[in-house]
Amino acid sequence: MSSIAAVISSPHSARINRVSWVMLQVCLALVPGTAALVWFFGWGVLINMGLAIVFAVACEAAVLRLRRRPVLPAIGDFSAVVTAMLFALAVPPALPWWLTLLGIFFAIVIVKQLYGGLGYNPFNPAMAGYVFLLISYPVAMTSWLPPAIPELLEARDLATLSFVDSARLIFTGALPPEMTWDAITTATPLDEMRTLLDQGQRIAEIRQSPLWGDFGGRGWEWVANWYLVGGLFMLMRRVITWEIPIAFLAGLLLPAGLFWLIDPQSYPFPAFHLFSGAAILGAFFIATDPVSACTTRRGQLVYGGLIGLTVFIIRTWGGYPDAVAFGVLLMNIAAPMIERYTQPRVFGQRKET
Repeated sequence: MSSIAAVISSPHSARINRVSWVMLQVCLALVPGTAALVWFFGWGVLINMGLAIVFAVACEAAVLRLRRRPVLPAIGDFSAVVTAMLFALAVPPALPWWLTLLGIFFAIVIVKQLYGGLGYNPFNPAMAGYVFLLISYPVAMTSWLPPAIPELLEARDLATLSFVDSARLIFTGALPPEMTWDAITTATPLDEMRTLLDQGQRIAEIRQSPLWGDFGGRGWEWVANWYLVGGLFMLMRRVITWEIPIAFLAGLLLPAGLFWLIDPQSYPFPAFHLFSGAAILGAFFIATDPVSACTTRRGQLVYGGLIGLTVFIIRTWGGYPDAVAFGVLLMNIAAPMIERYTQPRVFGQRKET
């Protein structure tokens, strides 16, 4: 009888499900992709990330103090750290320091805390901050450094930056004396593919450039692969479920595959969309935000699929080369309606006609 009494009452599992533990696992899952981004695109990634994390925590603490709310519990849940990391991974590595702080201020103060804090924000804070800067400062937000691929650097007469050079550029805007902006910035694979297709070139011609790897841009492919490793880690740890990532990728790949079959010289191979932008990061780390996404299983499938479809439409015919942030924010708006029509029927309740 004693052994039965020991297990008669729930909970039967000692699984830890605190917000802080979940957020720490997300931070850990981001490490491989962050390391790959630093390897290929330089120390500016880490400098921006450090700035973003410190300022995000400071902004959250300041607003909580003004709201006369406890500061330490909210800071200790690490949600501000996750927001800062995702924002820093999305912006260019040479983004001026004040733009990083401005974007974080918008994400934490305007989008998160003014709506009530964690659990109440209707939009993904990191993507809202990113889009705010992209619309307001498009030149700075699209000036990416070239990946550290020797063949590419030599072919296009490009150069990489040391840690000191990266810090000087971010904090003062000054380039090393022997360098120009044309020597350290280049178009992203999505931007180059879009621009050259608009100029009438065929994909077979475009892919002759040393920028391209097996499917997408060289360097970008490896970064996406390591984000995928982190995403699979979160699935294995049950930090996220499979519905949103799989639906996102299906919503992106299915129309991309259909148009590629129709005209393979005007529409890139579907895998190009996975390995040339933020699709993997968006599918596993951004769209799965539990606060601003759908919660029902059917709702998550619809939500993820519509984000993927939106990304494909904007990438192909819209005004921006990458569209993960726009797709996520648009579906954040639609999430309540999607939830309304995908709620499971309550047992014993008659279905409305």
